[in-house]
This record gives sequence, structure tokens and C-alpha cells, in this order.
Amino acid sequence: MTALPPLYPIIDAELSADQGWDVPAVAEAMMRGGARLVQLRAKSASSAVVLAWAEALVALGARYGATVVVNDRADLAFLAGAGGVHVGQDDLPAAAARRIVGPEAVVGLSTHSLTQFEAALDEPISYAAVGPVYPTGTKAEADAVLGLALVEQAAGRAGGMPGIAVVAIGGITLSRAPDVIAAGATAVAVISDLLVGGDPERRTAEFLEALEKA
Repeated sequence: MTALPPLYPIIDAELSADQGWDVPAVAEAMMRGGARLVQLRAKSASSAVVLAWAEALVALGARYGATVVVNDRADLAFLAGAGGVHVGQDDLPAAAARRIVGPEAVVGLSTHSLTQFEAALDEPISYAAVGPVYPTGTKAEADAVLGLALVEQAAGRAGGMPGIAVVAIGGITLSRAPDVIAAGATAVAVISDLLVGGDPERRTAEFLEALEKA
């Protein structure tokens, strides 16, 4: 993958279930809406379940031309043939994850401060996620809200680092997304707002339309 698309849906298994969505079904709806990079996040599911979901999403991705990233589990990403892995500050180090998924895969790393972001620039990653930009309810213990200022700072630091994108995450809604891109983010990662209205296919298309105009 040479460049990240502007919209990066994160399919949270628990949130999807709460909204009445099966993981593969919601993933396919977002892909039909135009999503070409999606992340599977399933914090409480067993390894067997996550692997089955990842394999299903990879099959869908092959049909729609979408890359699938697995949260936390580089081993399951590799076994499923996924396009990459996303790790956090307390997960497997990005360099170790890279060794598992290979040189061509997408590797993302979460950062929650400018110091963490600057350290991430020395890692073998494809993108660094910055957030939460706005208040979010999708994490039980959310980090401090960072605002658009950190997105701007991160974009400035990454400007001289070809190949490393800035992905903004946390509380990003349809109305806020253009401002985040304007602040310098390469892409916006969205979780709950893609389920607003109960039609993730349409919501995904609306996000992409708004981001194209940003």
C-alpha cells in the first residue's frame, strides 16, 4: 500500500454487536460504501473467533479491493493473510510486529502524545495514529483528549518522513472529519459514527464524500 485512503473504519466487535451487527456484515456494508482500508478490533473475543472474523474480512477485502488490518494480534493477522496489524503502546513492539507480518504489510502504532509520536517515527511503521482528538466513548479508559493541535504538530513532524502517515482517531464524526483532514491528518479513523443511522454503507459513502471536499 503506497498511500492510506482518507477514511479508515475501525470495526469494533463489541460495539457492532451492541448495534445488532455481525462483524463480517458490517465490514461488507462499509466496503460497499467505498471503504478500502478497515481494521478489525475485538478486544474480548477468543483467538479462534478473531481469526475466523479476520479470515472472513480478508475474503471480503479481496472481493471489494479493501485492505484488512487486525488490531493487536500480529500472529492472527499473518495467519489470516490480512494486510497488516495495528499495535498500541502496551502491545507487541512495532518492530516485532513488522517481523511477523512482513515488509509489505501495513503496520500502525497508536500514540497519545507528541513524545510518543516522535518516537514512533523511528519505528518500521506505515502510520502513527494520534488521539484521542475529541472525547470518545469507545474505550473504557480513554486517554486525555489531545485536540487538533497535536494533529497539526504530528503532521508537521511527519512531513519530512516519507512513508509514514498520520491517522487521527477519537470522537471523529461526519461533521468533524473535514476539520481533522484540514489540520494535516492523512486519514481519519472512525468507529461509532459510522454506525449512526443504522446504515453503515450509506454513512461510509457520506464520510468519503465529505473527505473528498475537505
